[in-house]
Amino acid sequence: MADLLEQIRRELVNNADEATKKSGKRFFKEEVKLYGVKTATVTKISKEAFKSINDLPKEEIFNLCEQLWKSGMLEESFIACNWSYQINKRFAEDDFFLFERWINEYVSNWAACDTFCNHTVGAFVEMYPEYIKKLKEWTQSANRWVRRASAVSLIIPAKKGLFKEDVFEIADNLLLDTDDLVQKGYGWMLKSLSHHYEEDVYRYVLSKKDIMPRTALRYAIEKMPKEKKLEAMKKEKKKKMKG
Repeated sequence: MADLLEQIRRELVNNADEATKKSGKRFFKEEVKLYGVKTATVTKISKEAFKSINDLPKEEIFNLCEQLWKSGMLEESFIACNWSYQINKRFAEDDFFLFERWINEYVSNWAACDTFCNHTVGAFVEMYPEYIKKLKEWTQSANRWVRRASAVSLIIPAKKGLFKEDVFEIADNLLLDTDDLVQKGYGWMLKSLSHHYEEDVYRYVLSKKDIMPRTALRYAIEKMPKEKKLEAMKKEKKKKMKG
């Protein structure tokens, strides 16, 4: 299987260009290691390579994913995310702890965090909802990506109308987080829930708007009607002190 990884890396190098690399880095505040390959091309390479490993035992596929994560290259992390999601029907409960370790050890930017958590972790918690309690524990992590992961793992389930109360609990836990990427993460989670529960999310935002960071608030209400957005964004006027 080492040959397969070498082949993938050669294809990534052959499809890289400096302009894509330069433009890609503009999306990140932190240092990101890139080949400079367009996302559509990475997806094509990933899908083609997966055909040769589809029938392997799950553990061997996860081992290949780990090797890709270890490289630290963004495009390789995307392939690892794609492959782990491809075998989601084979997930077992113990896989959660592997996924948790990958987030702690290898995720170092929002793109890898979201690609992995939206799909792989999101599919896992739909299969095993009892593990949402672990996502709630992630909200207390010192690692910003683990905290963001606690919210973005519920993006797709929330969009389906699932786990409403858990979404609000995670939002409560992250409410005053000072990291803007965590704020964007839980705001996005609330926005996803609003597809099915617009009134509930709207009431939640109104009840928290005096303390909710504006970044999170804007994300949460992005898809709401204009009048609701205006009301949610309205700042309370401070009462003048009388002498």
